Amino acid sequence: MTLNTIGMLWMEGPLSYLEQLCVKSFVDAGHPVVLYHYGPLENVPGGVELDDAEQFLPREGFLTHKRTGSPALHSDVFRYKMLKANRNMIWADTDAYCLRPFETPNGHFYGWESKTHINGGVLGLPHDCATLDALLDFTSDEFAIPSYYGPEYEKELIDAKAAGNPVHASEQPWGVWGPHAVTHFLHETGEAKYALPQEGLYPFLFKDRRKMLKANFDTTGYITENTYSVHFYGRRMRKRLVEREGGIPHPKSLIGQLLAKHKVDPAKAPLPVAAPAPEPEVKAEKPARAPLKGQVNLTDLAEKYGSENGAAKHRYSELYQMLMLPYRGRAVNLLQLGLDIGGGTEAAEQFELPTAQMWLEYFPKGKVHALDTVDSVEFTDERFRFKNWDPEARDSIAAATQDLPALDFIVDDASQASHHQQFAFLELWDKLKSGGIYVIEDLRWQPPTLERDGFTKSGELFYGFQVEKRFQHSDPALEADLNAIAPEISGCFLFQVGYNVKKRHQVAVIHKR
Repeated sequence: MTLNTIGMLWMEGPLSYLEQLCVKSFVDAGHPVVLYHYGPLENVPGGVELDDAEQFLPREGFLTHKRTGSPALHSDVFRYKMLKANRNMIWADTDAYCLRPFETPNGHFYGWESKTHINGGVLGLPHDCATLDALLDFTSDEFAIPSYYGPEYEKELIDAKAAGNPVHASEQPWGVWGPHAVTHFLHETGEAKYALPQEGLYPFLFKDRRKMLKANFDTTGYITENTYSVHFYGRRMRKRLVEREGGIPHPKSLIGQLLAKHKVDPAKAPLPVAAPAPEPEVKAEKPARAPLKGQVNLTDLAEKYGSENGAAKHRYSELYQMLMLPYRGRAVNLLQLGLDIGGGTEAAEQFELPTAQMWLEYFPKGKVHALDTVDSVEFTDERFRFKNWDPEARDSIAAATQDLPALDFIVDDASQASHHQQFAFLELWDKLKSGGIYVIEDLRWQPPTLERDGFTKSGELFYGFQVEKRFQHSDPALEADLNAIAPEISGCFLFQVGYNVKKRHQVAVIHKR
């Protein structure tokens, strides 16, 4: 059987040993490999065909994501155009390692990265398939309005366009042209049925990436006989290797062993090291007033650790500073629902569980408890406790939380699905101390793949209570349970995106009598 050609893109400049390893893995597996590029290249492995990327997508007008600076938008469109122009070709990111030949009887080759998303890091689509046509049509308009973030977000974009202020793709959520679009259109066309299970192409999730650098780590729980590829999470992996591993992986780590297998010498193609930032010009200015003793600011800590609570994204820290500062010196118990694993910002790359670490520093005498659907976390601290939970059913939430102490604060930043938020609220309310504060974040958007049809959304539910002092719900049983605890609520307030009253509800704060 003739293997598909692998198409890859490297803008220009030298490949590091990590990209060399991935490119060479396909060559060694017997695949023809074409590496498209815009400028001169260095360190390209033997057996690789080079070709001009301009034939599919000009470099002029290069698209990047506004918040992250990621070139993903350009890369997304490039791969779709490349697949349209070539038969029997599979796209692969330059951080995708080939474990065994990619074989497909029908031209479809992609896989689930999570329960909700199919990733396009490895993407094979027949040149004439419906999904590819839909992706090309959608991405041809830089102001296209995605329907897959829910009707409220869609309406927000429609209204903005009608007002003459259309929202560019670079200002929409990360992944709007990438995995989110791929997942949506594969479902819409029915071609999602061809997707490989997670173990096929993404056996290590983002949260597991550092395990690939551990010496003697047992990979049998990840790599199976059904695994074709391993995703290295290139930018994050390179940064980790440079900053924590001395630039070269341990020879007995997974990546170290693969380098030896393919005879790739890290010394001959080192990872790029960022140049040190220039010393700022010192200007004489009036000395700033010294901060008041003990007035640590939560937003500063959010920026330090790379938490999405900070000014760079949600700005929740500004609200929390006002609510929580009087408690900072106390031995509080805070429960965090959902763990940000890191990777959202440059700072987050340096820290495990950035938001948990933010809370630990903010409450030096406090304890932070966390619930998440992941099986385990590597981060340890004597004041940090983690448990796995399943937010899909109330009895499982009750079982997972039965040993929790009385809580001063509960912050829900988990799945964002309305029923998960409300089930947790009902089961955890009795755990909250009198005078305690319950926060539900990210009300403006619920994941369509998790949200239940006809189920009252959390933003609508709590805003209704804020106005009427009574809960109204599509489920009569839940409505009764919520109104049973309503007398214990001394106040409920909703804040909008960016604290702009013209925007949608984003965070709810509920105070217990």
